[in-house]
Amino acid sequence: MAEAYRRHDLLDVEPDAWRAAVAARADLAALPHVAAWVEEGRPVILRRSHPGEAGLVPVGLPLPPRDGKRRVGLALPPESVRLRPPARLTDMRDTCPAAWVRTVEAIVALGACHGLAPRPFGSLLWQSLTGLSYLSEKSDLDLLWPVSGVVPPGFLACLADIERRAPMRLDGELLLPDGGGVNWHELHAAAPGDTVLVKHRDRLALRAAAGVLAGDPE
Repeated sequence: MAEAYRRHDLLDVEPDAWRAAVAARADLAALPHVAAWVEEGRPVILRRSHPGEAGLVPVGLPLPPRDGKRRVGLALPPESVRLRPPARLTDMRDTCPAAWVRTVEAIVALGACHGLAPRPFGSLLWQSLTGLSYLSEKSDLDLLWPVSGVVPPGFLACLADIERRAPMRLDGELLLPDGGGVNWHELHAAAPGDTVLVKHRDRLALRAAAGVLAGDPE
């Protein structure tokens, strides 16, 4: 079912379905990489749906900066896609720029200390998965931090400390058990009584920051 997938899920597509979807879009004909995307073993990512896409799975892919950095969106039949296991930061050390290595090691160690496994998205993810050039000197390190309940005390402060010493910005979200995501900078900066924005696949919601930190269900 299309509704079974969550934000940031990576999906593999059945090649015939991909060819049919791309052939139906004349605006994609001249774009590099798109036609052969699936045949070359590359996944797509779930995106927010648009009107008229009910019953279909909304997916997207970002083209590399050198090819216009365009975000391509398609809607596919549910039977043509399957979930790919999430990527892990620990699997992407070889793709990281040399200047990032020390920071990445510190992030992995922080996650291990708190029982959390960071998952990359953004430029690092796509360069690692595709072999194309997405990273630049100005790239952020975008991470998802899945939490199963209470946000470990001290975790956000430690992550902020790592960022202060890092050569790049550490962007990303805490990924909540219900699939919602909250920006970690916003949650860390929230004062008692503040609310934070939680992004879901199909909606946005304001929640008490204290409740998110405590692992309270929505």
